[in-house]
Amino acid sequence: MASGPDPSKASTIRLASEGWSCTNGSYLDACRKQGLAPARSHDLSALRMIASTGSPLAAEGFDYVYSDINSDVHLASISGGTDIVSCFVLGDPTSPVWRGEIQAPGLGMAVDVWSEDGKPVRQQKGELVCTKPFPSMPVTFWNDPESRKYHAAYFERFPGVWCHGDFAEWTTHGGMIIHGRSDATLNPGGVRIGTAEIYAQVEQIPEVLEGVAVGQDWVNDVRVVLFVRLAEGVILDDTLRETSAKRSDSVLRRVMSRPRSCRSPIFRAPNPARLANLRCATSSTAGR
Repeated sequence: MASGPDPSKASTIRLASEGWSCTNGSYLDACRKQGLAPARSHDLSALRMIASTGSPLAAEGFDYVYSDINSDVHLASISGGTDIVSCFVLGDPTSPVWRGEIQAPGLGMAVDVWSEDGKPVRQQKGELVCTKPFPSMPVTFWNDPESRKYHAAYFERFPGVWCHGDFAEWTTHGGMIIHGRSDATLNPGGVRIGTAEIYAQVEQIPEVLEGVAVGQDWVNDVRVVLFVRLAEGVILDDTLRETSAKRSDSVLRRVMSRPRSCRSPIFRAPNPARLANLRCATSSTAGR
């Protein structure tokens, strides 16, 4: 896993020069923001595939790979889990790579996207499910003799159907977009929004290295609160705050199809908590 923590370390690029690289969306975005262009500093002619996992790879990440790393590489955005030792959706070397999309379901995986009432949906956001058993499915948890925790983790949402906890969407090309974890989705005005959609907008601002969006109960609704980690020496002044809020609110307006009367508050987060895969840890602020 070539994922940091420092994108400027040449050892990561040297691994890629040997023919393949496994990284994640956060790392590629950090490389892009630092202005790294490995295609101009290293011989990457042997590089045939880049697999990106751990966090959603935004459309801008695809642009960066093909413009600054290798224009003739198979970029395989993949998504699965440590628990299944596999991928539900992944790359396919026989089909085209579409900007911002994961190419196809994995072999042996009856993957689908279901609405909240358990119906398959297309070109709509919903829950990533696997409707049939698969070869690497875990059968139990340790210290869970009656399998209560196991069933609560995967089968409580839709009885008898594996619900992985990802907020996903089929595309017109038969690929998939992962919009974030279901437990991290926001619900302003009763409309579910994947946090990855907000990050893809806010993190295009050069001064913003990362963003963390959470939902907060507010005046009989849920408002989006945005925390940003800024580049060294950058101050969160009124201008930057306004730019960040406009980016965040543009997502809310688009998915909700109506104006937002409550502007997202912005706060600086110098060092957000981080998971092992480099994703920022989030938790609900409901009731706080």
